[in-house]
Amino acid sequence: MSNQENKNISPQNKLVVFHDKEIRRAWHNSEWYYSLVDIVAVLSESKNPTDYLKKIRKRDKELKNYIGTNCPQVEILTTSGKKRKTLSGNTKNVFRLIQSIPSKKAEPFKQWLAQVGKERLDEIENPELAQERMKSIYEQKGYPQDWIDKRLRGIAIRQNLTDEWKARGIIEKRDYAILTAEISKATFGMTPSEYKEFKNLPVKSKINLRDNMDDLELIFTMLGERVTTELSQEEKPETFRENKNVAKRGGKVAGDARRNTEKELGRSIISDENNLDVGQGKLEIE
Repeated sequence: MSNQENKNISPQNKLVVFHDKEIRRAWHNSEWYYSLVDIVAVLSESKNPTDYLKKIRKRDKELKNYIGTNCPQVEILTTSGKKRKTLSGNTKNVFRLIQSIPSKKAEPFKQWLAQVGKERLDEIENPELAQERMKSIYEQKGYPQDWIDKRLRGIAIRQNLTDEWKARGIIEKRDYAILTAEISKATFGMTPSEYKEFKNLPVKSKINLRDNMDDLELIFTMLGERVTTELSQEEKPETFRENKNVAKRGGKVAGDARRNTEKELGRSIISDENNLDVGQGKLEIE
């Protein structure tokens, strides 16, 4: 990872904390990958975690196939400071491994995964629960309440827009990204990837640009997407080109409003500040 990437990614951005035990990790394919041997060492307390991992893979054929397909060898620093290729997995892969470790230390993780599964099923039946969960997550990360209210409203407006695009026959994520970029460029003069770079965020990472916007940036983002939704519902564009034109126009409305606001304020509302110093997704399981 480059020095710039090291600066951009908060050292607090750990997704899993194993009772303050150090789990080696490396930035790979735009996300953190963790040493599977280190996970086994912490949860099994085996004197030979490498051998233990081999044994559970041999015993659990489904796990063996899963690791073989999804878990690459990633260069990770050793305790001696040298990089060495190590069998590694992202957060999803780590949780899959944990399910196959017959250890008392692994049990809290298994119970937590079962609880998460139940919560997601409950949210399918009652979508309002998902909004409450999002609110709780942002509160735990340390975002102020008024910002959270705007962010949640922005999520709802975004969902309405993607639902409208689906109604117009747009279903590919790549097309969503193109249309979103049109709105963003017309609103802020930058595509989302350019905006992330402007805010000193890793462009290819999963860090959410909107989680790093301030109040006014969120407001104009919502305006551009809401106007695009209204135009689309009124005009019912049939081709991708027509949808693209609607997205530009919706973004232009927000862009014009932004420029008028900046004229009144005497400053730009586009900020290069980010929220990486806010508690970034730290998940602790007691």
